[in-house]
Amino acid sequence: MKTIRNSMVLLGCISLLFTACKSNHKKEIGKKKPNIIFIMSDDHAYQAISAYDDKLIQTPNIDRIAKEGMLFTNASVTNSICAPSRAVILTGKHSHINGKIDNLSPFDTTNITFPQILQKAGYQTAMFGKLHFGNNPKGFDEFKILPGQGDYYNPKFITQKGDTTITGYVTDIITDLTLDWFKNRRDTEKPFMLMYLHKAPHRSWLPAKRHYTEFTDKTFPVPATLFEDYKGREDIAGSAEMNILKHMGLQYDTKVYPEVLAELGIKDLNYYNPLARMTPEQRASWDKVYQPINDDFKQRYPQMNDSTLMLWKYQRYMQDYLGTIAAVDENVGRVLDYLDQEGLAENTMVIYTSDQGFYLGEHGWFDKRFMYEESFKTPLLIKWPNVITPGTTEEEMVQNLDFAQTFLEIAGATAPEDMQGESLVPLLKGEKEQWDRDAVYYHYYEYPAEHAVKRHYGIATKEYKLIHFYYDVDKWELYDRLKDPQELNNVINDPAYADVLSEMQEKMKAVRIKYKDSDSLSNGYINLYKEKGWIKE
Repeated sequence: MKTIRNSMVLLGCISLLFTACKSNHKKEIGKKKPNIIFIMSDDHAYQAISAYDDKLIQTPNIDRIAKEGMLFTNASVTNSICAPSRAVILTGKHSHINGKIDNLSPFDTTNITFPQILQKAGYQTAMFGKLHFGNNPKGFDEFKILPGQGDYYNPKFITQKGDTTITGYVTDIITDLTLDWFKNRRDTEKPFMLMYLHKAPHRSWLPAKRHYTEFTDKTFPVPATLFEDYKGREDIAGSAEMNILKHMGLQYDTKVYPEVLAELGIKDLNYYNPLARMTPEQRASWDKVYQPINDDFKQRYPQMNDSTLMLWKYQRYMQDYLGTIAAVDENVGRVLDYLDQEGLAENTMVIYTSDQGFYLGEHGWFDKRFMYEESFKTPLLIKWPNVITPGTTEEEMVQNLDFAQTFLEIAGATAPEDMQGESLVPLLKGEKEQWDRDAVYYHYYEYPAEHAVKRHYGIATKEYKLIHFYYDVDKWELYDRLKDPQELNNVINDPAYADVLSEMQEKMKAVRIKYKDSDSLSNGYINLYKEKGWIKE
């Protein structure tokens, strides 16, 4: 009996010791600064992520982030164009403050970016993929980035040790570089901040070989507004040059071969050949699938009218655009799997987003730039184990402006006073009572320029959106986001919305003061551009 009693005491002690060790292990994890992986694709529409909408494509790996974390349904950008969006993310400041207002202007490298602050706070930092501006990003222990837009096949990369060209498909290569860093150069004694940035699905949408047949065999649902006539908005929406029928290139975008265009007597947009970097073997694989598409187009084109050509171009657009996303989703899965396998997932925040939204035929368009919903709204999915409740949906108004301060807060670093965002940490923790934002601000500048989207600024609440188009026009638009989600009915002159308009105008004034934007500042940028010859009247 005494032996049994002693054994039970021993087992009890072991159990207590195990429990104490387990408890201490949890405490140690809690004391560690969390790792951060910021995943961003270029022009990835929320409509093309199945966590938001599964009509076009299934993205099971990206969806994993939402299932294990939080899906934001009211995330937006401050300026829907590539390089300015990235500058906002890095600096935590609106375009008019950080100076990168469009793709033409240089980035002011005196700006302090959040990677610089994290690096000083003891984080190991790395960037792989597409930055889009600048060849020497500050605040990174290692980077391998695409020059400018980069290429889908056999891309060149800029590194601290010089340029290098890597044979293969860009989405796979960016992931290979990322995993190589994890396996061979990550400092296990430090927390890390990794920026894992995809080129896809940016124009001109070249899928990986493994996705050619799967996606070119598919037919996709047509958006209700594909054939919109822009009635009542002819001088704003109707003047933009991003209509699929009129402005999407047959060679560059839908991959009709130059010899086919010449045979049919079609004059096309003068863009470079997106297939030029392929090796002979890669081109042979491409031709095996795309030559029959060209042969079919050559036969059908003489009988096509505007409607049938529009539908043909839309399907070709979707086939290639979504094909590039399939590779992004697969590669995101490779990184998530690695985190799980190496025991890194538990103390790592993972963010998936895009530099802006994108039009997938809505309003007849491709591209972005407008404050209208599909380019203004951006996907945002975040997982942070032991902090975010898995499977949470968040409807609060957040922006890419908020990322910098979020990362600095979770790292225990102090954000500079001139940063303009708000940390998302209260929302991630479910403490919504600490979130008081009721409107977000937007300002687009790149006009006159490609796609001819006029300069405009505006504010959005959950219910309404007020936009002012300026420079060579003076037009105001007001939309009821709940009753008119497609934003087809401008109610700026509707008496039923007089009180709403007055309230939104007052809110607009307050928001512009808060973020230090003004008409005089806008005019200053216009005059500067005229002096530099970037605007030609």
